[in-house]
Amino acid sequence: MRNKEQLKKIVGKENVSEAKQDLARYSRDFSLVPPGMPDLVVWPKTSEEVAGVVKWANENDVPVIPVSSAVHYYGCSIPKQGGMIVDLTRMNQVFEIDDYNRRVRIQPGVTWKQITGELAKKGMRIVMPLAPPANRSVVADFLEREVPTNTVYDYGEPTQSFELVWPTGELFRLGSASVNGYPNSVSKGANPSGPGLDFYRFLQGAQGTFGIVTWMNLKVEFATKIDKVYCAAIEDLALAQEFLYRVLPRRIGQEVVLLNNVDLAAILAEDFDADFDRLRAFLPSWSLIMVISGLLRRPEEKIAYEEKFLKEVMAKEFQKIKLVDTIPGQPGAGRKLLKLLREPWPTGKPYWKNAWRGGVQSLFFIGKPVDTPLYVDLVADLAAQYGYPIADIGMYIQPIEHNRACHVEFNFFHDPDDEAEKAVIGALWREAAQALMNEGAFFSRPYGDLAAMVYDRAASYTMALRRTKKVFDPKNVMNPGQLCF
Repeated sequence: MRNKEQLKKIVGKENVSEAKQDLARYSRDFSLVPPGMPDLVVWPKTSEEVAGVVKWANENDVPVIPVSSAVHYYGCSIPKQGGMIVDLTRMNQVFEIDDYNRRVRIQPGVTWKQITGELAKKGMRIVMPLAPPANRSVVADFLEREVPTNTVYDYGEPTQSFELVWPTGELFRLGSASVNGYPNSVSKGANPSGPGLDFYRFLQGAQGTFGIVTWMNLKVEFATKIDKVYCAAIEDLALAQEFLYRVLPRRIGQEVVLLNNVDLAAILAEDFDADFDRLRAFLPSWSLIMVISGLLRRPEEKIAYEEKFLKEVMAKEFQKIKLVDTIPGQPGAGRKLLKLLREPWPTGKPYWKNAWRGGVQSLFFIGKPVDTPLYVDLVADLAAQYGYPIADIGMYIQPIEHNRACHVEFNFFHDPDDEAEKAVIGALWREAAQALMNEGAFFSRPYGDLAAMVYDRAASYTMALRRTKKVFDPKNVMNPGQLCF
């Protein structure tokens, strides 16, 4: 590869590697996407170094694959055409916690474990996806629109302004962080929009194909003053959705999730080998978990109002739904679930998605809450045709924006060393995706084979996306082979 000495001058020769053992770490992940080997890896430390590295790659026609996490599940960081891994894990500073504007500014290497610990010192918290790995990048998860467990609309878009490097190597700032003098300006970067075009939408869900984010402002919130966890055993998913349609638009609840017995057993198991099968057999088909919280102001009154409303609705309209303060037969489960909803997965403990079989292939999309029973039946029927036990499928439903929509996720657990089983899972996953699309499922984050399925159905959108990509990345150096480029 040409001009590598110039690259070493940018980041330091100790931060450039072509060693096989280094390259192999980036060649695969936990997905079924085929492995792909990069040609070299660099570890920049500053925004200026990232800009220099990307400019070098653009000038030398070298593909760039940005990486900011130690763990990946979807294949979007596996090189498709060789090239250079730009590993951002050294960029792990929490620049500032601004309690007045309720924001935090962080680099892409900051992990969930790191950010929750730093915010806790200030009496603050960040809304997070369901039990993310401790060493996952916070910035990466929000760029990829991982769905937070908090259903309240205000938390649905935590991304605010940020700095990025375009594929040409140009440093650029978005939103209210773009004013002169930032971060020492009157504007504190708490708005992702303007001046001018809202460029931040180009980076969301782009899987590293439009540029590299070097720092980001994110919404944070003050820690809650009072929390109460309620659980309900659910056998009728349609009834549960009727209940959520009735309750969530009234802004009742903070975190609200629906988990089937497989996923919930994997999350709750302390000693996995001893607990998982017992819990899976014991737990109901579905469990509704709802956290109601008293916030900074008048917390007792807020809790009292929400409890009163829930009791009235259940007594008058939903007598079959019983909210209790723990999972029956599991003392302390409510407190444990609250911790798992507010903190990342414990370090050193096998991640809940990998603890059972070692591998998992997840299929997720946005859908209508009323249609969730249809989605479940469809996937169950297809799984039976492929000989995959229906009782082994993990399922997770996450209400979005007061149950206006929901994230639906099916987890197919498998042995990553069993090629035959992986082939079956891959075929089932693809056919299920096609069938779900036909029923209105919206795959807003199409990874791997899903990208071709989605973009083949949206010709005009795909053409517009490709034209836009050509403007910002004329040489197509940013993560080529992903999405539709």
